[in-house]
Amino acid sequence: MISRRVLGSLLCLFLVTVFIWITVRNGKVHYLPYYLPCPEIFSVKLQYTEEKPVQLFPQLFYQQPRVLAPERQDVLTITPWLAPIVWEGTFNSEILDGVYGPLNLTIGVTAFAVGTYTRFVGRFLESAEKHFMKGYQVNYYIFTDNPETIPNVQLQPGRRSVIVPIKKYPSWQEISMHRMEAINKHIAETSHQEVDYLFCLEIDMVFYNSWGPETLGDIVAAIHPGYFNVPRSQFPYERRSSSAAYIPDGEGDFYYGGAVFGGLVKKVYEFTRTCHMTILTDKANEIMAACQEESHLNRHFLSHKPSKVLSPEYLWDDRKPKPPEIHLIRFSTVDKNYKEIRD
Repeated sequence: MISRRVLGSLLCLFLVTVFIWITVRNGKVHYLPYYLPCPEIFSVKLQYTEEKPVQLFPQLFYQQPRVLAPERQDVLTITPWLAPIVWEGTFNSEILDGVYGPLNLTIGVTAFAVGTYTRFVGRFLESAEKHFMKGYQVNYYIFTDNPETIPNVQLQPGRRSVIVPIKKYPSWQEISMHRMEAINKHIAETSHQEVDYLFCLEIDMVFYNSWGPETLGDIVAAIHPGYFNVPRSQFPYERRSSSAAYIPDGEGDFYYGGAVFGGLVKKVYEFTRTCHMTILTDKANEIMAACQEESHLNRHFLSHKPSKVLSPEYLWDDRKPKPPEIHLIRFSTVDKNYKEIRD
């Protein structure tokens, strides 16, 4: 005797068959999803030729992170869009080296030594060799209009300095205006094939403490040391609506410094291309933004949020006293006579 369950199944199958026949007959074909279970495919492990497993997290012994007792309670450590803000005490260098070390990364650095700024190259490179991305391959790209004055600094194995000749400009404003263009062009022609990450730094600065893989991210910005503790109404944003760098009153997250930005080389390429285009737009309209390229950088990061933000530890100023929130100064502008070196 056939059970009711079997009869019900047969009846259901008959009705579905009739429905499909009628649908096809009327010329309206609708594809119904059909899933065929195949559990054995999920248990198969493919063996690639000469596959070498990379242990991203080697066995380490470190203090357990405490959810209710974070290391830093005196500063903001994450943005409203969930990008980390990097401060001393918010990361473990040993863990990060375990993640990034096996990837065999090459980190690029661009720095402009134009006119009298060539005097800063030696100290910049010497301090970088002590503190910047220790244990990683590094390419320093020194953009200069006076290659013969660039000193030869002894570098560690796997690290090299490359001189990138550029044309002379009549003023530092013109130099600033063409910086994004020069970086973008160099990425397109050369560095996109040579480096994985690229940081664009200013040459009149010195490394005082470690700058490591905690700074790596898709696109990285740094908070300006002069505005990290003031309301955004005091930020020197471009306030003229006629400028492509315009930011209205009441908008803005942080004020980012133009002396430090970086990220994946392809992301830096896209960023510098966009900033160069907005700078050209202003130039066509005979406008120079309040803080030149820095204004355009801030406008871009308002609508295209950085994936990681560096605290002022990574962009300090030697002329400023160190407040209690800054536990460690890593990278800082040296004290100098701006009038002398820019005239």
